[in-house]
Amino acid sequence: MSEYGRLIEHEGRVVLEFERVFSFHRNAVFGVLTNPVFFTQWYPFATTSMDLRVGGKLKFDDGEGSIYEGEIFQLEVPASFCFKEIEDLLEIYIREEKQGCKMTFRHTFDDQSMAMYVAAGWHRCLHVLDQLINGQPAKWEDNAEELREYYKEAFHL
Repeated sequence: MSEYGRLIEHEGRVVLEFERVFSFHRNAVFGVLTNPVFFTQWYPFATTSMDLRVGGKLKFDDGEGSIYEGEIFQLEVPASFCFKEIEDLLEIYIREEKQGCKMTFRHTFDDQSMAMYVAAGWHRCLHVLDQLINGQPAKWEDNAEELREYYKEAFHL
């Protein structure tokens, strides 16, 4: 399985999809994924509050003076964590596998011209999430430009 994301069009919108396989039970992965202490380390915006329930609000700070609010529209422990951030949809599903679990991450948005940038960003974020799930400290690689070039070519942009 590739760690690279793929681009899908669905109902006139752009969907980036990534998959990750973990050797841990999905309860453990879900616990790290939704723990505010870890969430702020891998998610691209700082999280100022997190109300983990359907209809619960997530507040994000972009670090440049803007505060965004998201709303959880699906939460099934330990199978799904889905929320809307402005007009974007973020969906994370965790499925049991024989030797652990598989996580599917989807980001749905409108501006296809931004796909290579968004994909490179999520690629990096999910790499840090992988580190955290595996009990390692978050370490960001300096590979954003290389990833943008990869996704530009892969998505034919």
